[in-house]
Amino acid sequence: MVTLYQFAPAFGLPNPSPFCFKVETYLRMIGEPYETKVANPRRAPKGKLPFIKDGTIVVSDSFHIIQHLIKTRGDKLDGGLSEESKALGHVIRRTLEEGTYFGLVYSRWVDNAGFEAAKNEFFGSMPAIAKALVPPIARGMVKKQTEAQGTGRHAPEDIYAMVADDLSALSVLLGEKSFFLGDTPSSIDATAYAFLALLLWAPKPPGLSGVIEKHPNLVAYGERMRNRFWK
Repeated sequence: MVTLYQFAPAFGLPNPSPFCFKVETYLRMIGEPYETKVANPRRAPKGKLPFIKDGTIVVSDSFHIIQHLIKTRGDKLDGGLSEESKALGHVIRRTLEEGTYFGLVYSRWVDNAGFEAAKNEFFGSMPAIAKALVPPIARGMVKKQTEAQGTGRHAPEDIYAMVADDLSALSVLLGEKSFFLGDTPSSIDATAYAFLALLLWAPKPPGLSGVIEKHPNLVAYGERMRNRFWK
């Protein structure tokens, strides 16, 4: 039995982290039995979530987790893909994880409107003293990370424009297909769905309001994935 260590569910979704959400979606897609446990990232092997325990083996990072599952369970989703399709999946994943992700982080932790929703969701049950002290410290740490990475140095409207451009490109790539690489799901759909679900159904600041809804095929894709793997 695989044990997936991740953040607690939030915003009415399985996970507020697209990387945790991605791994759990992948496990569902391949029909692998698993259990989940809420974990503290500071105590995780690499200081971040998710990680899994598979028997005595511990694997961290969503990419390496999926590679481990492919190696040990077989390539149940991508075995029939062409090299070109695999390359396209790689580019989509990198766009979401190295680009779109930091726009989402900015929207949740730096943007004042986004942080209000996150603060209530993540810290609302804390004792009064902790609730006054912990959120600004956590926010400050994340803000420094977004600035070090580069996204946080831009104006909010420019950051959200970059997210909008990512979504426009994804909409074009999806087109009229049921899934990103064809009519059957592949591993890239675990990643794409995790990110798009957060944009569709988690609270977001005004700067991202209605951005994904401009692309009906992405909205329909989100519903399709949810109905198939998360109903």
